[in-house]
Amino acid sequence: MKKSGGYVPVNSARSIDLRKIPVEVKPRYRSDEEYARILLENQERLFELQTQLYASHSKSMLIIFQGMDTSGKDGAIRHVMSGMNPQGCDVTSFKRPNPTELSHDFLWRISKALPERGKI
Repeated sequence: MKKSGGYVPVNSARSIDLRKIPVEVKPRYRSDEEYARILLENQERLFELQTQLYASHSKSMLIIFQGMDTSGKDGAIRHVMSGMNPQGCDVTSFKRPNPTELSHDFLWRISKALPERGKI
């Protein structure tokens, strides 16, 4: 299986052995101090971008975190959203789909929770 850009292409014509695909991600920083600096810079930039999004009031942003329990969604949300103004964000949690939701396409129920303009 050929690997390009960190992604492994999947050919539906043959089976794939997930045990053979590396899951370790190399860190993007050399030290805890560098990580803290990069995080702070990105949080400041994220806050600026959120402020512009809110001020323009013309677009919104939908971020979807999907994963099984204990997959790290909460930690990822905590890190990403730590640089944002919580008043400009709405969080919706989806549990097991009910029969009505199952009768529609996969993202149907998300449309009811789309953020208003200027919000994330």
